[in-house]
Amino acid sequence: MEKPFEEETALFRDMRPREIETARRALNVFEKKFVKDEAVLLAGASTAWMGMVLEGGVTIESTDLWGNRAILSHAGKGQCFAETYAWLEKQAVPVDVIASEDSRILFFQIGLLRQANHLSETWAFKLMTNLLTISAHKNLALSGRSFHTAAKHIRGRVMAYLNTVSLQKNQKSFEIPFDRQQLADYLNVERTALSKELSKMRNEGLIDFNKNHFIILNLD
Repeated sequence: MEKPFEEETALFRDMRPREIETARRALNVFEKKFVKDEAVLLAGASTAWMGMVLEGGVTIESTDLWGNRAILSHAGKGQCFAETYAWLEKQAVPVDVIASEDSRILFFQIGLLRQANHLSETWAFKLMTNLLTISAHKNLALSGRSFHTAAKHIRGRVMAYLNTVSLQKNQKSFEIPFDRQQLADYLNVERTALSKELSKMRNEGLIDFNKNHFIILNLD
């Protein structure tokens, strides 16, 4: 029998269905739908709720006072966001969370895990362990973005990013979670310049692509 979707997520890894249901009740879980480009969470606000994407995806964005946008990361199906700020509760969120497509999101009041009556329960221990693992992976992802944007030239940034995705997926043909504008914002470059460089790389036989699907042809 195929496992329910939630059991396959990092948040509920190694948890039994009954433990997951207990966690949902204890953490006041609710579901909400968002349309593409709708704000899920805005910078400057504090939150007691972390989210997990059930369908669709969200981008984590930073926009300065002059309107310049940088995409820091993306959360797709089964992935979480805002867990750090939901745990701290009073810490203002410094980024916007925007639906990158029509999405369904599950929200958890994760700070309730601190309640004394939960601390000794097996489901709470498993959930906190999974949250720690998720946070560790988020730290790696943020470090990765620093590496991806370190190169002075656009080609270097593109190659660093595509190489990382290829290694993560263990294949040379893959999809990325960004459209062209989002990729430009993630790499902190102009969209026109990015498109021009991608076309050059394709003409030189380094890569091929169609929308957000990329193929690495020549690692040299």
